Amino acid sequence: MTLTMHHPDMQPGWIDAPHRGVSLGRFALESGAHIDDLFVSYVVHGNLDDRTRPVVLGLCAIGSTHHRLDFLIGAGRALDPSRTTVIVVDALGNGLSSSPSNSSTQGGTQFPHFTIRDMMRSQKALLDHLGIEALDAVVGASMGGMQALQWGVSYPRFMKTLVALVPMAKTTPWSQAINHAGRRALETSGGDWSAWLAVMHVLAMRTPERFAEDVAQAGSTHAWFEQRAAWFRKQRFDALDWIYQSHAYDAHDVGTSPGFDGDTAKALASIAAPTLIGVPALDLYNPVEAGEWAAAQIRHGRLLRVPSMSGHMAASDADPAAAARLNGEIASFMCNIEALP
Repeated sequence: MTLTMHHPDMQPGWIDAPHRGVSLGRFALESGAHIDDLFVSYVVHGNLDDRTRPVVLGLCAIGSTHHRLDFLIGAGRALDPSRTTVIVVDALGNGLSSSPSNSSTQGGTQFPHFTIRDMMRSQKALLDHLGIEALDAVVGASMGGMQALQWGVSYPRFMKTLVALVPMAKTTPWSQAINHAGRRALETSGGDWSAWLAVMHVLAMRTPERFAEDVAQAGSTHAWFEQRAAWFRKQRFDALDWIYQSHAYDAHDVGTSPGFDGDTAKALASIAAPTLIGVPALDLYNPVEAGEWAAAQIRHGRLLRVPSMSGHMAASDADPAAAARLNGEIASFMCNIEALP
């Protein structure tokens, strides 16, 4: 199988790990459509051959790659590769795993639409291929956190613990509206990212307080946009890929998993693994209330309030203080799951 990969240029703080991938053949989607030849991209931090070590599955956010969780990986961090094997998987539609931009037989709008459960099932197919029969943790942020909760619903006994940062169990109308604005910005501009950046990287990802700080560092609002546009060009992300992922984001509801008849609360109550949900003080993309509600439905759910005014970006390396807090809390949570009620 030949794919055109869109791996972004390395950025400060990212970890350069060997890039891996596997072709898994014809893959059935929830819709009844198929991906002709599923390709799953991933990286491994640690020693995959040592099956005595804990294994953690890391999941990436919308419009991101396996580098999305690098702020949690490393010596002294929550996911230390000297003690833990961390497999970080690229989600369908991110330009590295199977996507509209890289399929040789279903390119562009011929690529079938997929769901977040399809993303999760592609990850399970990879783990089956690797011979991974259980996980110590599933960890994700934003859309990765949404995938993590879906893992807990679909495979409740497969992992010991879940960590979902700034997630939703069911996408809110507000988040759908944000994504709609992002799509329209791309569609009406012919794929130019400038208007999309204003919607997604300012109005969704940041709080007014955080944006004022960033503008002060850049020198002006105009300078900030120029710098951010230059940064994003290095990501080499395809507009149609983001549009496809955003449709999956909008449609997500763990309650529509088989066996729950659309009952989101019932689906969350079925999660057996102790679950840590992290939220900031304010999130203008995935509302804080959605994370609070999800944590309250999970039998062994714990809500972590991160004292950050960085908004949705609190669950990233963009806020060093929040990143340090998350590393400490996640490490403690994973080490003390036996003590949870």
